[in-house]
Amino acid sequence: MASRVLGMWERLRGLPGGERVFSRAFTWRAPYFRSIRPRFVQVSPNYAALVLPKRRAVQNHIGTVHAIAVCNGLEAAMGALAEATVPVGKRWLPKGMEVAYLAKSTSDLTCSAETDPDAWTAGPDVPVRVQATRDDGTVVVQGTIHLWVTDRK
Repeated sequence: MASRVLGMWERLRGLPGGERVFSRAFTWRAPYFRSIRPRFVQVSPNYAALVLPKRRAVQNHIGTVHAIAVCNGLEAAMGALAEATVPVGKRWLPKGMEVAYLAKSTSDLTCSAETDPDAWTAGPDVPVRVQATRDDGTVVVQGTIHLWVTDRK
């Protein structure tokens, strides 16, 4: 059985404006992510990606996307991936994030999250690889978000 998040993505992605509707619904369910205005471009088991638009509200004092806004984008991508991937009867919680800031975030960013399929059954620690990439292909942030995956009570 597909998760509600994955099912909603699959129903909406092919419709005109469907990615925007999905992105709004996602941030309605997890309101903290509204501040970055993510636009999801892919949600599937073991992979999710979104665009984090560079706009004034997420910039720092030097005009680049603020590091914490980038982390929010990475966490939103991870959350969509986790919801689309977590096995039936399991639940997930983030337990830590390690990131390296590699370059200035001078454009819109594509935030992506990826896991190995076997990690979900080998758990309970599931590492999710995350990265944020500028429009020119430069990776600006790279890291791992660790999930704690346990049986649903």
